[in-house]
Amino acid sequence: MRGSAMAVVVASVALAVAGCQPGGSGAGTAHGGVTSSGAVSSAASSKADAPKPGSSASGSSTPSASRPTPTPTPTAPASSAPASGGSAATCAASSLKATARQAAVRPAGTGTGAAVVEFTNVSGRTCVLKGHPTAAGAGNGSPEMNVPLTVKPTGAATSVTVAPGGKAWVKLTFVQVQGEGDGYCVSGSAPVLYPTMVVQLPSSGAHQVVLDDGQFAECDDTVTVTAVTAIKPS
Repeated sequence: MRGSAMAVVVASVALAVAGCQPGGSGAGTAHGGVTSSGAVSSAASSKADAPKPGSSASGSSTPSASRPTPTPTPTAPASSAPASGGSAATCAASSLKATARQAAVRPAGTGTGAAVVEFTNVSGRTCVLKGHPTAAGAGNGSPEMNVPLTVKPTGAATSVTVAPGGKAWVKLTFVQVQGEGDGYCVSGSAPVLYPTMVVQLPSSGAHQVVLDDGQFAECDDTVTVTAVTAIKPS
């Protein structure tokens, strides 16, 4: 009996001692080694306090990289116009002096054959001549009593700018009189003599001219005309 009682006492003491040892049975053993809530809170707090990517430690966002400012597309400059506001005006009839001479290069025959009419700008301003002239045979001092000729234009018409004192020209080539003396026309009609010729330019008036030598003699009331040119015809 006494031995049994001692055995019971010894067992009780052993159990009590085992319960007080670290690593013994308790809440820690039941959780299977999971970190304590204190440690979890500390870790959570550390994660919360860690700066997030793209933000500063103080909590303000790091500004994103500034984008380059696009270079503005240059605007084409406005076309500049002359200070006068445009090109020179067409020459007025009063701005021109017209004279005529027999052409050096002309059809063979006894008549005029061809004549060169020269226009001189007698005004103080630059002006423009353009186009093919018309022509009409007339008497002395009676330009309104004229006989219009059938005009055959040749060559392209271009604008000719004539400065003050400058010149421009047209050439008239007639159906030539054949033979000698009064001659004859190939068509059978009689040749015609005109003391003067009325030459009219588009928008630049009519001008009565006299040959520097002789009269205008032609056949069939027909004339071939060049456009106004800046090159003196021969």
